[in-house]
Amino acid sequence: MRLNQISDNAGARKGRMRIGRGIGSGKGKTGGRGVKGQKARTGVRIKGFEGGQMPVHRRLPKRGFKSLFRIQYQPLNLDRLQRAIDEKRIDASAPIDEAALLAAGVVGKKYDGVRLLGRGELKSKVTISVQAASATAVAAVEKAGGSVTQLRKPKTKEETK
Repeated sequence: MRLNQISDNAGARKGRMRIGRGIGSGKGKTGGRGVKGQKARTGVRIKGFEGGQMPVHRRLPKRGFKSLFRIQYQPLNLDRLQRAIDEKRIDASAPIDEAALLAAGVVGKKYDGVRLLGRGELKSKVTISVQAASATAVAAVEKAGGSVTQLRKPKTKEETK
């Protein structure tokens, strides 16, 4: 066998369909585009067009608001943190920060920081530093003998009013 004798298996490569080459080709006349009108032309942009009737996305009232300055935290519950400590992905004796959580795969993306939440139970004594933490999470960590450092100052009750 020589290099010039190598070929694909029969039927492995299929030739492209040449459209618009007569009705005998099976893709003649309309060229697979159906019938007349805007959809038969190139560059069609009719998503949401309702034939001149006011489209539904313009008929319905607009609601809500997304702030450009919103802060989006990556949530981290205590049960997930404890599971990572049990699996030896995180060393409980060393200080835990957002970089360590990211490296261990406990949180996916950091966004604007990590927020510690109180679901689950923490058995290990940890020193954790996160952007924000809920009051129940702080209480649970301190109950286990650890401490939480919040890098973002939590709002007081007077500030929320």
